[in-house]
Amino acid sequence: MARILLVEDDLDNISLLTRLLTHHGHEISVADNAEAAISEATASMPELILMDLELPATPDSPPHPNAGLEATRKLKANPHTASIPVVALTAHTMAQHHEKIIDAGCDDFQEKPISPFESLLDKIAKHTS
Repeated sequence: MARILLVEDDLDNISLLTRLLTHHGHEISVADNAEAAISEATASMPELILMDLELPATPDSPPHPNAGLEATRKLKANPHTASIPVVALTAHTMAQHHEKIIDAGCDDFQEKPISPFESLLDKIAKHTS
């Protein structure tokens, strides 16, 4: 299965997604802010990144609505990490949000709350096979 970097700052979401994805055979690493996401992606080269959009930019900053998009832009601008697929995790479901997500370089998006969970598994398979 896939090596996935989960970029998420909500402990409940981290616990749930880690448990479910591990149960389906995926290897999960976690970053809880944008700075850590860039560092971890560069160091470990995951096969896929699940990127929450609203998270802290740095360990000491409050959540910011565009931190995940900015991290994605930086990852896609770096030749070392540009080819790693990024699936945005977002509660924003309006079309203009989807445009911003794709414009930032995300390869796909998954609406939160994630239901059914199989929809996320399908997106993971789509981008890692």
